[in-house]
Order: sequence, then structure tokens, then C-alpha cells
Amino acid sequence: MLYKKAFAALITAATLTSFAACGTTDEGDTSASSDGSSTTSKLQEFDVSDIKKNEKIAAMLPDSITKDGILLNGADTTYAPDAFIDADGKTPVGYDVDLTKALAAVFGLKPKVVTSTLDSIIPSVGTKYDLGISALTVSKERSEAVEFVTYFQAGMTYAVQKGNPKKVDLNNLCGVKVAVQTGSTEEVAINDLAKKCETDGKAKMEVLSYDQQTDITTAVVTGKAAVFYADTPVTNYAIKQTGDELETIGKDVDVTPQAIAVKKGDMQTAKAVQAALQELMDDGVYDRIMKKWGIESGAIDKPVINPETKN
Repeated sequence: MLYKKAFAALITAATLTSFAACGTTDEGDTSASSDGSSTTSKLQEFDVSDIKKNEKIAAMLPDSITKDGILLNGADTTYAPDAFIDADGKTPVGYDVDLTKALAAVFGLKPKVVTSTLDSIIPSVGTKYDLGISALTVSKERSEAVEFVTYFQAGMTYAVQKGNPKKVDLNNLCGVKVAVQTGSTEEVAINDLAKKCETDGKAKMEVLSYDQQTDITTAVVTGKAAVFYADTPVTNYAIKQTGDELETIGKDVDVTPQAIAVKKGDMQTAKAVQAALQELMDDGVYDRIMKKWGIESGAIDKPVINPETKN
């Protein structure tokens, strides 16, 4: 469902359910199993029936993961096309969801994706969730809290209203209202720029931080913010969803790995996830997922545990 000129009046309407999430926490009805049971999600379903359990790889997982027969993933389901809620208002879809389903099939487990806010995923891996598959960019700070297994790479991109009516200049964002997602790498980067504006005695940058990417997109479409900053796949998807009312400016920056978060110190699970990912890549399943969502440019061919990072 596309956002048109009357977008502001439609924010709360049911027409946005194809892009909006049910909620921002992992409480109540925001938990949904990725079993493809919804009849309104048929176009988004990813068929895993041809993926067979790999007994050797499955045996690598510790009992803490396999004992309930479920692979439980915590994801921010407002971050299309990584993970978002389908038109039925309850079913998680997206390439992170498809990957969760594929990994679960290799492990012989049932997939379950639980909606969470981005900033609460990493602290919950190993307690609430088995894994965190939610467009998590690898950083030094995050690497101190979890083990990472890479599965994608993405840059970061700025988006403004079509034609850039507010004349946003990426060489000088001081004095500009910038929208970002709470807990994201982009939020850290923008806050650093905001501090530099203050230190240099320039106009104050106003950072608008939101839990949901839908709110970030809305802020720019309606003019509340002049620009937003997000992962490139997310930005491109948002542009399509708004009927091209937005456009990117500048080039992609800081292309870095996205990775699956595993409990800190649990190298057994990290190695099992790495092996399962490699099998999915070798068998062509991974490529199917990438092509389905039009994100082949960020595909990798070898998952790495705890890659080095500069940031």
C-alpha cells in the first residue's frame, strides 16, 4: 500500500498495515510464528519445504537452543524489508524472517519471530531470544555484548522529500532536523555530528529518534524532519512504499557487515549458525531470499564469526 499526498491523514488508517508493525515491544500479540498460516501473506511466504534438516549441523547446537524445538528470533518488525508486519496485521515477513525460517529448517526446528524494539534485542539474546536477526550492523560496542555471524552487508543512506525542497546539504547538517531509529548505528553517527555542530558553534542539529522506521519515514514525508538516515535496503524500500515521494541524496556510506547476534561466549551456537548459513549459501537458498527482496547487491558468500570493525 503506497503513501500518497494525503499521507498525513492516513497515518492511522488500516491501509498502512502492509508497512506498519503491530507494536514496539515483545509483549502480548506482537509475537507471531513464521509458519505461513495467514492467508493474506501468501505473496510474502518463503517456502522452506525443500530445505532438509542437516543432522551434523543441528547436532552442533547446544541443548539450550534445541530443547523446546523452536528457534526463537528477536526482531524489529518495523524495518522493511528486513522485517515487518504483513497486511494481516500479525505475520512477520521480510528477508530476516525468511532467513530465520531457512536456518530453522536446517536445524530441524520451528521458527518463531518475536517483535522487539531494536535497542532491546542485543540485551535479550541468550535470555528471551535464541538469536537476534534484525539488520544488526556490526560495531565494536555491540561486539562486546554478543557474538556475531555475518550474513549481509549494507551501507547507510540519506533520504529527503522528492526534489529536496528543504535544500538539505549533507556537507552541513547543522541546523537541520534529522530522523533516525533509536538504538541504530545511524543514531550514533548523527548524534556525533550533532555534538560537532555544537562544539563548532554552529546551528543546533535536531535529532528526532523514533522506535519505528515507519515513523521515521512519516516524519520526512510530512515535513516534520528534513532528512532521515537508515540502512540502504531500508531506505530504498521506504521510497517504493511512499510512491516515490522520497529520494536518496548523496552516496552510500560506511558499507559494513550485518550479522546475526548470538549470546556472548556461546561459540557453539555461533559456529552452528555459521555452518547453517554456509549451507544455505552453497545450496542457493540464500540467493533466493536475496533475489526475492531485491537486495542481491548486499549478498555475501562466506559468513564470518566476529569480523573486525573500525567503529
